[in-house]
Amino acid sequence: MYRRILVAVDGSDTSELALRQAIQLAKEQGARLRLVHVVDELGVKLEPTRTLDDFWRVARKAGERILAQARTRALKAGIEPETKLSEIRTLGALVRRVATAIVAESERWRADLVVIGTHGRRGLSKLVLGSVADGVVRTCGRPVLLVRPMERKGKSTR
Repeated sequence: MYRRILVAVDGSDTSELALRQAIQLAKEQGARLRLVHVVDELGVKLEPTRTLDDFWRVARKAGERILAQARTRALKAGIEPETKLSEIRTLGALVRRVATAIVAESERWRADLVVIGTHGRRGLSKLVLGSVADGVVRTCGRPVLLVRPMERKGKSTR
């Protein structure tokens, strides 16, 4: 039985699917839900900013908006979630950095389950783009539920 479910949200379609799954599990299990968004200075694509302080203000605002939207979804489903906005301000490999932040938060919060969306990339696109979900699976000491995109009519997601 899961009592503490952590879900990583980034505003993407697969993140939305992961959130829906986490909400459903939290309802079924009577579990607490924690929504996590990681703001990374290397990974945020935002409008140009004049200073680093401007950048962080805009990045935080974007992250807070993503968390607020996810929180609203959970509340509508009858779940009162906790939220956590993490910031990474040091240089390093982007995927490893975000995955590490998610895993660290799952440990700090003592999650029983981590839920994260995955794009299901394979081959060269995975090598080039990397996978935060893959990094979480490889390093997390807790169960991880990967949520893949839904298949579209006549199209495979692979």
